[in-house]
Amino acid sequence: MQQFANADLDSKLSDSKIYSMAKRTPEPTLPPRERAFLVGVDFYQQKTLLPLEDSLTELALLADTSGLDVVGELTQKLDRPHVKTYIGPGKVDELKALVEETLSQVVIFDDELSPRHQRELQLAIGKNVRVLDRTALILDIFAQHAHTSEGMLQVELAQYEYYLPRLTGQWTHLERQAGGGGGRAGSTGGVGLRGPGETQLEVDKRAIRKRISHLKKELEKVRAHRQRYRAQRKRSRIPTVALVGYTNAGKSTLLNRLARSEVYVADQLFATLDPTTRKVELSGGYQALFTDTVGFIQKLPTTLVEAFHATLEEIAEADLLLHVVDISHPNAMNQAEAVQETLDTIEAHHIPVVTALNKVDLLRDPESARQAASRFSKAVAISAVDGTGVKDLLRILQEELYETYMPIRVKLPYQQGALISLFHEAGQVELIEHGRGGVFMQGRIPGRLVAQFNNWQVSNTHKEIEEEEI
Repeated sequence: MQQFANADLDSKLSDSKIYSMAKRTPEPTLPPRERAFLVGVDFYQQKTLLPLEDSLTELALLADTSGLDVVGELTQKLDRPHVKTYIGPGKVDELKALVEETLSQVVIFDDELSPRHQRELQLAIGKNVRVLDRTALILDIFAQHAHTSEGMLQVELAQYEYYLPRLTGQWTHLERQAGGGGGRAGSTGGVGLRGPGETQLEVDKRAIRKRISHLKKELEKVRAHRQRYRAQRKRSRIPTVALVGYTNAGKSTLLNRLARSEVYVADQLFATLDPTTRKVELSGGYQALFTDTVGFIQKLPTTLVEAFHATLEEIAEADLLLHVVDISHPNAMNQAEAVQETLDTIEAHHIPVVTALNKVDLLRDPESARQAASRFSKAVAISAVDGTGVKDLLRILQEELYETYMPIRVKLPYQQGALISLFHEAGQVELIEHGRGGVFMQGRIPGRLVAQFNNWQVSNTHKEIEEEEI
């Protein structure tokens, strides 16, 4: 009888347990985060924006954003990269031991590795541990954060162009297979051994090249669409402002405050990949279109710059750049320099810049922000979170967009009728003379429009130009 009572009690307890489990809100089962080991090399003769320690800290943040747990790091000082393994045989042995000790599954180098370096390191460390570099890590983050069709196309193109020269090492398992009947004699020696691998490799390379060509054509369509859209915006005479800055500087947060919008914001690197444009009301009834763009970073992979060309044109063709700097970051000035280098790369250095020294709410000493502002030609300390300094920022932006006029002399070909009209409508014409091949115009135009006239600016007067042509 007691046995039945115990069984009944067990049944009730079991039912109660099941009921309590059913009441809980189900939670998604997340895969365990992989363990990553970082490697950084300080080259004596190489100029870098960040010290090695700070660069590895940034790499750790990138790894965390990608979903990895950093369990250790290894550093080395060298004159130049080792020709075979980048860090030299002794350091490779040390790295292998540390990887085994920490049970690491991924090794990440802070610089971009050549295909040979990556291949040799992979062979030395073992097939069970993936060897990546900073570029591969950033590409992975971009792949996770790309949500629009354009963003996905750009990331896919960058990935293919990065991995294409690195495919050789993917087929080592086939290189050990015999057969294939290689060569004129049909022998099975070395030719036969490498035949299957080489064949498969070439098939893959052809397929990837074909895919790259297709992606470039698709992105050209995107680029053409953006150009038509920008031309439409210019015809509307509403000036455009591109928000640029180091990744996680607070560009999206600032855009949300300025436009009272809800652009996606996250406290992580590269939270925003796809450009977002919002209309912002300035004082005096003026308006401007603000575009949030992808954040920059030191050692930005060239493949990304090339792949994101259509997006980065939003910066290169803006009337004004709003450079957002995280002034609370210990390497704020170096980050600002990295942004400037990228602007030079995409040929946007000629566009007027206003600097927003963001996150002053995180500073212990607000005076340091004012000191930092003196290093820039036009800068204002702000907090995108609590609104500090935002009114001053809007005033400066309005002045730059609508009130700052610059002297200019141009000789415009008659085919540039749109620019001639623009000078008349938006500028102050002091002198105009018609001559052979074009119109000489002298006067003042808004600073935001100067870049559009760069190709036709002249230093001489119209008479001097005519005499030179004779």
